[in-house]
Amino acid sequence: MFNYLTEGVCSREITFDIVDGKVRNVSFLGGCDGNLKGISKLIEGMDVHEVIKRLEGTTCGPKFTSCPDQLAKALKKYI
Repeated sequence: MFNYLTEGVCSREITFDIVDGKVRNVSFLGGCDGNLKGISKLIEGMDVHEVIKRLEGTTCGPKFTSCPDQLAKALKKYI
């Protein structure tokens, strides 16, 4: 299980596993609960590189980042 402390977003931490190059068990601490649970379900079992490609650079309102972008950063850190 990997833990990543977020920056610049409502969620405070992201936990996840990478198993055989696939993203598993993504969980956000804080943030928009329903939306983040939905994202977690949508990417479950997806190739880690595909998740990064799809989520990297996503912004939230006027912020330079978002919870999905932070997840992409976390995945990049751990691969």
